[in-house]
Order: sequence, then structure tokens, then C-alpha cells
Amino acid sequence: MSEQQSQDWGQMMEQMNEAIAESIERNVEAQTAMMESWTGAFDETGLSEDEMDDGIDGYRQAYQVWMDTAEEMVERTEDAFEGEDVKPQEFRDLWLQSANESFKEIMSTSAFASANGELVEILMEAQQEMDEVTQDNLAQFGMATRDDVVEVGERLVELERRQHAVEQKLDRILEELE
Repeated sequence: MSEQQSQDWGQMMEQMNEAIAESIERNVEAQTAMMESWTGAFDETGLSEDEMDDGIDGYRQAYQVWMDTAEEMVERTEDAFEGEDVKPQEFRDLWLQSANESFKEIMSTSAFASANGELVEILMEAQQEMDEVTQDNLAQFGMATRDDVVEVGERLVELERRQHAVEQKLDRILEELE
């Protein structure tokens, strides 16, 4: 191998090592952000011990997915160094797949379900409060509120029911007269 080829090879290896180090660093940052977000969400919930254990187990499984992907990245990098044709998209696809799998591990836990249930409950309460404020504001401006429209609809249905009953009675009376 010539000196120029050795330098080129060394430079390529240095760039690959930097890319791998950067990729691992981003992986650790992503895991850290996910864990901080996850623990922050569950710290404020009233999870049972079983739910918390299940959540921790889900995180462990998600972490294992990340670690398996890191190992696979190292293996594919070694394959590239050995001359195998490894496309850059393969590395991106590995990380995307691992992100999907790790999130699936966390989202399938009872802790996640419980936290989501609490979040939905909070959002529904907020929606209810917002609806009440909207109804009050509409009423203050003299506009029809949802409750007003519902009441008018119920009255119309009742009027139609009564009209139908009157029509049936009239039909019976007319039949008797003929």
C-alpha cells in the first residue's frame, strides 16, 4: 500500500470513527431525552407499584433495543471497513427502526396507558371548562348556545311527535265519518 493510500485509508478511518462517535453520542442524547421525558411524565402521576414496575421494564426493553442497534451499527461499520458495500441509508434505517421499536416497548406498558388515561382525563376536563366558558360568552352576546340549539331541537322533535299523533287521530275520525 502506498503512502498516499495509507493516508487516504487513515483519513477515511478517522472520518468513520468520528461519524460513529457522533452517532453514539446522538444515540445517548436521544435515550437521555426519552428517559427524562418518560420519568417526568410518570413522576406526576399516581401510578401503582405494578404500573411503575411495568413502565421501568418497558424502558429496560427500549434501552436494550437501542443497545442492540448500537452493536449492529458497529458491526455494519466494520463490514464497511472490510470492503462490504454498506449504504448510508442503512444506518439511518437502523436508527429509525430502533426508535420505533423502543417507543413501542414503552407505549405498550400499563404505566404508559395509565399516564395516557390521566392525560386524556385532564384534556377532557379542560375541554369541558372551555365549552362552558364558550357557552357563557355566547349567552352574554345574545347568541344561541349549544344548549339553546339542543333545546330547540328537542322541542321540534316533540312537536313532530304530537303532530303525528294528531294526524293519526284525524285519520281515524275521518275513517269513522265515511
